[in-house]
Amino acid sequence: QVQLAESGGGLVQAGGSLRLSCAPTGVIFSINTMNWYRQAPGKQRELVAGISRGGTTNYVESVEGRFTISRVNAKNTVTVYLQMNSLKPEDTAIYYCNVKTARFDYWGQGTQVTVSS
Repeated sequence: QVQLAESGGGLVQAGGSLRLSCAPTGVIFSINTMNWYRQAPGKQRELVAGISRGGTTNYVESVEGRFTISRVNAKNTVTVYLQMNSLKPEDTAIYYCNVKTARFDYWGQGTQVTVSS
């Protein structure tokens, strides 16, 4: 069963940067979008950023201009990144990688991002 392997979370001071990465452990066919969600304590999971097959990106308003999502295609695999700059304490959350195909939704286990003030 294909899983999503995430890395790059951690503890950073406000104003700092982190880069998250996510790659499937196997081949996923017909990927439509690759996304990053986050869930802060006591809050609902929200879509932070997404990138389509064609490279179109979208962001939640609170991260516009600070976060950048990108994807790198290679033979039989793809990696999605989330570059996070100018981090704020309110960005603290568990960040989840998500891959959507026409039939399935794949989720990573999540990586903790903590921003100290």
